[in-house]
Amino acid sequence: MVLMNQHPPAGRDLTIDFARVVCVLLVVFVHLVLVGVGRNPDGSPAFADPVNGTKWVAPASWIAEIMPLFFVVGGFAARVGWSSSQRRGESEGAFVRTRLARLARPAFPLYAFLTIALITATLLGVDPALLNTVAIPVGSVLWFLGAYMLVQALAPWMIRWHERAPWLALACLLAAALLVDTLRLVVGIWWLGLDRIDPAGYGLGDELFGLPNVAFVWLFAQQIGFCLRDGWFSRLNAWRLILVIVAGFGAVALLVWLGDYSRSMLTNQWPPTTPLAVLAIVQAAAFTLFNPALAAIMRTKPAQALVFWAGSRLMSIYLWHVTAIVAITGLLLILPWPMPYPGSAAWWWTRLPMMVAVFALVWLISLWTARYERPVPEAPGRSVPPLATVVAVVAFVVPSIIISAYGLDLPLAIIAVAATGLSLLLIRPGAWVVAPPRAGEQVKAKTEADAG
Repeated sequence: MVLMNQHPPAGRDLTIDFARVVCVLLVVFVHLVLVGVGRNPDGSPAFADPVNGTKWVAPASWIAEIMPLFFVVGGFAARVGWSSSQRRGESEGAFVRTRLARLARPAFPLYAFLTIALITATLLGVDPALLNTVAIPVGSVLWFLGAYMLVQALAPWMIRWHERAPWLALACLLAAALLVDTLRLVVGIWWLGLDRIDPAGYGLGDELFGLPNVAFVWLFAQQIGFCLRDGWFSRLNAWRLILVIVAGFGAVALLVWLGDYSRSMLTNQWPPTTPLAVLAIVQAAAFTLFNPALAAIMRTKPAQALVFWAGSRLMSIYLWHVTAIVAITGLLLILPWPMPYPGSAAWWWTRLPMMVAVFALVWLISLWTARYERPVPEAPGRSVPPLATVVAVVAFVVPSIIISAYGLDLPLAIIAVAATGLSLLLIRPGAWVVAPPRAGEQVKAKTEADAG
């Protein structure tokens, strides 16, 4: 195996790669748990919420909601990448276009596939209600594309703010997140007549008032990543890190009690709320606390091979795993395959083989899609107007946010594939190039791209 013989670049923190991979794998597992499809005793399909009324789910979500850490390590990587970019004399626009290409290139095949699938299903006369039941969960993961691109696009300016006034930057972002949540609560109770901030009971009008926190909450998490890169957390001893973790969970509990947020952090994910910003601090401290153990693991060749292999197709795993879950579940329903009732003990035992099956299918998909995750450098001497870069970012970000707010359907899929194609054309024609690396170069290209 080629990856077993690779050596990471000197000075690279492999625990960051480890954290990224673990975050995505945990997301896949959580989505598997939330797909409540099985059979009734008479063999007919059964659709039920397997976690509804399960008391341990909300407390477990305080650990399982790992997306704040993903934005933290994204901030760490952006800080490293910006420093490398500055040493090469690159502009802010070049930095942003590099990040955009890494997200838009793997997203385009998914958008194209979803568009073709929805057109086909519509022409075949598939029941619109059934189509929505399938399409909405597939589109539910796409919020990440817009949110992550938004904060990465702002990273050069947020880094400068961090360098000038780190505490002020954190305070302002946290205050803005709280203000948005307060406005959302006031609108929900006084205007829409709702009785709590739990998004499960909210109308869309109230949800839209929370959308500014797509920026404020995740920008805060990214700033925590800058702090992590600067050694803020590593300068604390183990007991102080534990104190930060305990105090952070206490702050989340206080927010849930006083602010009437949902007790489930998974529910608080869309639109993101202030408790997730606090969880970013908790998870950065926990990551630092366990860093020596993680570093020891990442010194082993098998761990490096697994992380580099998954890291080379991480976007494929994230973007396609829900599609894989839906495809496998649908196939099991078509076939006379025994399926336990959702939420039963037997159903929980099926999550492990289902996860294996999902990863096997995603691996097959990644044989084609992973090529779009390989970095393609800008053509030397090519100038891209700043306005073109701004338009490209907006064109890529907006469709994923709209899909997350309204649900995936055919018109939005068409808009998403067209907008993503436009963003790629605006930033660089070379972003469409797919050139498989020579043997042994894949890991080198991936690690150099992440570092720079």
